[in-house]
Amino acid sequence: MQHGQRGITLYGLALTLALVAIFAGLALPAFGSLVARSRMHTEIDALFHALYLARNEAIMRRRVVSLCPSRDGKSCSPGLDWSSGWILFANRDRDEPPRVDPGEPLLRVHGVAPGIRITANRRGFTVRGTWLRATNGTFVVCDEAGRAPPRALVVSYTGRPRAATATPRGEPYRCAD
Repeated sequence: MQHGQRGITLYGLALTLALVAIFAGLALPAFGSLVARSRMHTEIDALFHALYLARNEAIMRRRVVSLCPSRDGKSCSPGLDWSSGWILFANRDRDEPPRVDPGEPLLRVHGVAPGIRITANRRGFTVRGTWLRATNGTFVVCDEAGRAPPRALVVSYTGRPRAATATPRGEPYRCAD
């Protein structure tokens, strides 16, 4: 009685590894795009919730609440780049553009995930109670590697945000260079 050999051949192993390499090569770009979209979605959600918190706090406190870019999580940074992070605070003296002064409480501090770029057409967004309109504007959120198309968060005069993929003219948003 002769026993059959067990194991795999070199040819079978090479063929299996080649197929795994081909499928991995096809799947990795799609996976990278999925991860980029997920990170962008997370940052848009964080801004979305911050704006709703700002509206709620402005009404409850009957004060101005401001959102501004911040590199250190303590003060507003100049410019339109929000990629380092942002802060939300009660802007008691109503300065414009917003600036954190002594005695103005921080309501939220957020650091942006690596690889995500956020720009806005405003240096800060101010939400007032029900008596005056808020600052309107647009955030554009981009994957720095270009693996996902840019998305925008558009803020209305009432302070309500909405996500968008195209401008009012139907053109896709573009990332700042």
